[in-house]
Amino acid sequence: MRAFLAVDLDPNLTYKIMNIQKQLAQVSSNIKLVEEENLHFTFKFLGDITPERKDTIVEMTEEHIKDYAPFNINIKGLGAFPSTDYIKVVWLGVEHPGAFSKVQRELDMEFSKMGFNKERSYIPHLTIGRVKGTKNRDELSALVKELENIEIGSMNIDRLTLKKSELTPVGPIYTDLHDIFL
Repeated sequence: MRAFLAVDLDPNLTYKIMNIQKQLAQVSSNIKLVEEENLHFTFKFLGDITPERKDTIVEMTEEHIKDYAPFNINIKGLGAFPSTDYIKVVWLGVEHPGAFSKVQRELDMEFSKMGFNKERSYIPHLTIGRVKGTKNRDELSALVKELENIEIGSMNIDRLTLKKSELTPVGPIYTDLHDIFL
C-alpha cells in the first residue's frame, strides 16, 4: 500500500483556505485544487509499504515522539514550488516551524535508518493546489505574491496520522490507518 505520515488540518481553518482556493481558481483554469477532506501537511512520504512494515513504522514513530508535547503552529503565507515565477504547486506555509521541523527531522533520520529516502530540504507546507500548463501563469503568480503574507490562523498538533493513499482517475483517496499521539 502507498502510505505517508501526515498532520491533518484543523477543520476550523478550512473556510479561510477554501476562500483562497476560490481566488486561485478564478485566475487559473489550470489549477487542480486539493479537496477539503484531503487538506493535510505531509510529514513524510513513505511510498509502497507492506502491512508488516506499517506496524514497524507505527512502533518506531510512537517511540520517537512519545517525549514531545502537543504544540501549536501558525499557518501563514502563500507560496509556490518550484518558484512563484514558475508555479507547479501552490501551498500555505508554517510561520516559525521550530517544533514541527524538529520532530520531522528526527523522524526523517530514523526513517532513513529503515531504508526510506531522506528528505533533501523539508519545508513544512500545506498543498492547496497543483498547476498543469501555462495558461494565466502571470495572473496566478501575481496572486500568489499578493498573498505571500496572508494569515490563516493557528492550530494545535497533538498527533501524526499514518495514511494510505489510493490513486484514482478522479484524484487520490486517503484513508487513516493509525493515529500516533504526541
